[in-house]
Amino acid sequence: MTSSLQQIMASTGNGLDYDKEQELKTFDDTKAGVKGLVDSGIQSVPKFFVASSEETCNEKSDLRHTHFNVPIIDLRDIGKDGARCEIVKEIGIASSTWGFFQVVNHDIPQDITDEVIESIRRFNEQPNHVKEKFYSRDKMKKVRFNSNFDLYKARFANWRDTLSCLMAPNPPPPEEYPEACREILLKFSKYVTKLGQDLFKLLSEALGLNSNHLTNMGCADGHVFYCHYYPACPEPNLTLGHTKHRDPDFLTILLQNQIGGLQVLHDNLWVNIPPVEGALVVNVGELLQVISNDEFKAAEHRVLANCAGPRLSVASFFTTHFEPSEKLFSPIEELLSDDSPPLYRGTSVKDYIDFFASAGLPNDSSLARLRL
Repeated sequence: MTSSLQQIMASTGNGLDYDKEQELKTFDDTKAGVKGLVDSGIQSVPKFFVASSEETCNEKSDLRHTHFNVPIIDLRDIGKDGARCEIVKEIGIASSTWGFFQVVNHDIPQDITDEVIESIRRFNEQPNHVKEKFYSRDKMKKVRFNSNFDLYKARFANWRDTLSCLMAPNPPPPEEYPEACREILLKFSKYVTKLGQDLFKLLSEALGLNSNHLTNMGCADGHVFYCHYYPACPEPNLTLGHTKHRDPDFLTILLQNQIGGLQVLHDNLWVNIPPVEGALVVNVGELLQVISNDEFKAAEHRVLANCAGPRLSVASFFTTHFEPSEKLFSPIEELLSDDSPPLYRGTSVKDYIDFFASAGLPNDSSLARLRL
């Protein structure tokens, strides 16, 4: 692996003999990810990570617009009728205007979330010969580790490594999860399942539907953990931790450590979502935008690279794309009328994910191809 990393390090110049495809393959074959580059002592960003100035531009940031803050919603009194009505209203407004919000008092203990974050650090910081056993580009593997799912399709690579774990339905045997994070991810999954069900009920009510409508449709039937490790970057102005995108799921619940970098595009401005102790970030996925017929909006978001690190996060995607179902999801009939006709044709979850994955990031065409 050492010689491969030295070859990549040597390619950070601007030589005319640069071969991007070969450099990507060399990087991929190390099975060490971005952390392997950092551990090798790299001092500059390899060319295949370098983004255009348009991609990394921070002019549309919220630095001069501090009045923009992603809503923070307190779920403490979710069981009390009067308070629940207010929570439903807040979630409805946030989902239709921002596509993002943070939740506090969500009943997932702090010691659980702290241990989840620590377990992801532990997995990524163990010797590479342990991690590489999980390295794969087979998108149907229920547990896999790699760097950049779209490495060979994207315009530039992101400064990020990812461990993906299917948690439901039909998860793999427990022993297939990495030992470094197995026990705590299984515990966390139970809490996330409950929180997801609660959020889908609140979202259903915000749409004026029966509280069980979205769960009865199957929106909460499955979830996958995408556990991201963003090492410190020597030249954070040249690349991104995660290219701008919308999530191709129904709903995402994100746990992050205290190193910032997450931004959402709101009113054509990149707005920081600073970590809040004890909070979880929730965002609308593209499939929820489809079935809500644009009542709820999936917002573009990205993660900046950072000279500090590692940034750690666990994104819980509510999706069932591992299931071979042909069930179609289309705008909910109760939300349609002569004045509000369907805006999208139906799609199966698997077909939607397959198209998203094949296109690579950034990807603006997944939703567009379904528009009527």
